[in-house]
Amino acid sequence: MDLARDSRDSLMSALRIPADTLAFLRAGLRDPRRVSAVVPSGRALARLMTREIAADAGPVIELGPGTGAITRALLDRGVPERQLALVELDPQLAGMLRRRFPAARVLPIDAGRLRRIDPFEGCPAGSVVSGLPLLSMRRREVMSILSGAFRCLQEGGAFYQFTYGLRCPVPRQILRRLGLRAQRIGWVASNIPPASVYRIERSARRPTVRGPAD
Repeated sequence: MDLARDSRDSLMSALRIPADTLAFLRAGLRDPRRVSAVVPSGRALARLMTREIAADAGPVIELGPGTGAITRALLDRGVPERQLALVELDPQLAGMLRRRFPAARVLPIDAGRLRRIDPFEGCPAGSVVSGLPLLSMRRREVMSILSGAFRCLQEGGAFYQFTYGLRCPVPRQILRRLGLRAQRIGWVASNIPPASVYRIERSARRPTVRGPAD
């Protein structure tokens, strides 16, 4: 198994694949269901994901940051690095993030555990940005991720999610159950593959956010 992996890595290196793309490919081979693409998010998509996030609107939680393409866009928006919590389950990618963003809080946990932790020790986040492949996850997992994220968000905070699908990656039934609403805020044709970004926020009239369905 190690020989096959080393041969595969040598081939990809010989093809001069960029380091970030190579890291993404390796992560996808380790756990295909947890990686949303074969290449990191493009700059245009990263800008669209972060364009509504103000530097002074509170801490930001990023789910599935990968190699940090959207993380860099958040820093470009003026969000302080120390105000970032990067939730990355893949150990190799988490290690890369620690080296690249030493002041950020890198949490090597499943995003579904957000409901059990307090990333900023009592200070609610202003936004959550997600690069997780929600379309490939079970509904129970999506429920757990969203309910945990909104427990960490301040009133008026929003959850930003990109998708390569034709519609919102969160089913309407889940949005209704959690008292949420979704709106597409843009589309990036130049991304590989093209992607849409959705803003998910609490509805004006909503039930208490609950945990995943049984």
